[in-house]
Amino acid sequence: MQMGTNLPKVGTYNRAVVLEAVQASDGISRVQIAAVTGLTPQAVSVIVRRLLEDGLVVEDGSAPGAGGKPRTILRVDPAAGYALGIHFDPGEVSYVLADLAGRPLVKLHRPVRGAEPEPVVRTLARTARRLLKEAGVPDHKVLGVGLASPGPLDPDGVIVTPPRLPGWDGVPIRSLLERHVGYPVTVDNDATAAAIGERWAGLARAVPSFAYLYLGTGIGGGLFLDGQVYRGRTLNAAEFGHVTVMPDGPECYCGNRGCVEALCCPSAMVATVRERLALGAESVLRRGRLSHAALCAAAAAGDPLARSVAEQAADRLADAAVSVVNMLDVDLLVLGGPAVRELGGLYRDVIGRAVSTRVLARGLQAVRVEVSPIAADAAAIGAASLVFHVTYAPRLDRLVRECGGGPGGWPR
Repeated sequence: MQMGTNLPKVGTYNRAVVLEAVQASDGISRVQIAAVTGLTPQAVSVIVRRLLEDGLVVEDGSAPGAGGKPRTILRVDPAAGYALGIHFDPGEVSYVLADLAGRPLVKLHRPVRGAEPEPVVRTLARTARRLLKEAGVPDHKVLGVGLASPGPLDPDGVIVTPPRLPGWDGVPIRSLLERHVGYPVTVDNDATAAAIGERWAGLARAVPSFAYLYLGTGIGGGLFLDGQVYRGRTLNAAEFGHVTVMPDGPECYCGNRGCVEALCCPSAMVATVRERLALGAESVLRRGRLSHAALCAAAAAGDPLARSVAEQAADRLADAAVSVVNMLDVDLLVLGGPAVRELGGLYRDVIGRAVSTRVLARGLQAVRVEVSPIAADAAAIGAASLVFHVTYAPRLDRLVRECGGGPGGWPR
């Protein structure tokens, strides 16, 4: 039997649609909101009035309208709320305090000290509380804490057999952090968090469908389709790092061979340089002090060995990117993550050429390939944006569920 429509819930969804239209613009009028959302001018006027009363948007100047009548411009009020984003990577923790516009106000990077879950999470919480206190953000303005964590994660924020975090299997990281930090915690994997950050405050604010290729300690992905984040049935969609690009390549921890992560992640690139140095390759790099950062710097400076390894990684990433675009038919491919810091331009150029010449539908649409402007802090900014997204973004899954038509949701 079909369920009836719950009109109050639809009203809540429409409110989120209008707020998203304001957030995605650099100033927008009520008439423009009606045009881009399909809502009636009367409905937009009522919703905007409530958003103004709630302090989420402000009237900020005017622009010429039809017939010369000025139109009032609306913008999100950045000071309406704040979120603290934490990116927990096996080697480093990044913290970002962001306002409602997604602008990072405070950034902090700290090495991970220790390996036991409880002490590590206590340190995350203690640092987060200190940053909020030092920034002078009052409690009623803190919407929550977002955590970008290595995965896989289940819907309750429990880490499940993480390949790069030995000893963390079954750790309920969301509830553990929430208990210690004292604010509501929203958790997602780092790549999806980065994609949500790009949607909230980056290149993809007005892009309906895009894929995010995240290059960090490992290689992951995030995916938006028709304006909605897509996670898949088990919440593990967009694992672009496990696209096979060399069937007879090295084994990957996932069980396959020749995955793009097994070939192109920082540790794999460093291992390739070590092998070639052992075979007598000439380079400014030395095996004893070799790191991914040194490799990237050398490649950017034109070192032949480092450049060759970086270009090979870019070619394999491009192979995966072509498959992703062919499969999903997206408008935009965003490259981000800390491993993009030095080589973003190289990766963008190589992947861009591949997408423009090897994608089946290239004659119908040119897919943009861009490096995220927040690439190095993408997951931490994305973690803060998780809070805004869960609180304010128009989510069809939530609408269907609240109207009685779907199962429990994600993330929490």
